Amino acid sequence: MQEAGAAVPAFEMPTDNADTVSSENLKGQKYVIYFYPKDDTPGCTTEAKGFTELASDFDAIDVKVIGVSKDTLAKHEKFRTKHDLSVLLASDEEGAACEAFGVWVEKNMYGRKYMGIERATFLVDAEGIVRNVWRKVKVKGHVDAVLEAAKAL
Repeated sequence: MQEAGAAVPAFEMPTDNADTVSSENLKGQKYVIYFYPKDDTPGCTTEAKGFTELASDFDAIDVKVIGVSKDTLAKHEKFRTKHDLSVLLASDEEGAACEAFGVWVEKNMYGRKYMGIERATFLVDAEGIVRNVWRKVKVKGHVDAVLEAAKAL
């Protein structure tokens, strides 16, 4: 499980802008990497729209924002277009990044247990150290809290 104060785990994922995002190519940059269960669901849409609404604030402090789910790139493209999102969306179809960050967890809904992505956010400094971790995120007010923490980097 990824904790604050530790080095960010190695990761590499394709993005919906036909690029690749990795811990290696983000060295020297501050960034937020947030994991969410599924494109176009209510909480995930609200979270992505929240990061999009504050994108200029994150840009102003040179903090990149990356959203990650196991959805395909095609689903990410539809999600972006439908909701006019500006955040970078990365696809972790195989689940390697989810495993590395410790967000692939057993969930329980109405007594049914299953594996899924825990909504979680990680703030990483320019040296590749995780400075803040938010787990079991409640969407309301979350993006504002992440922005405030990013301003303190």
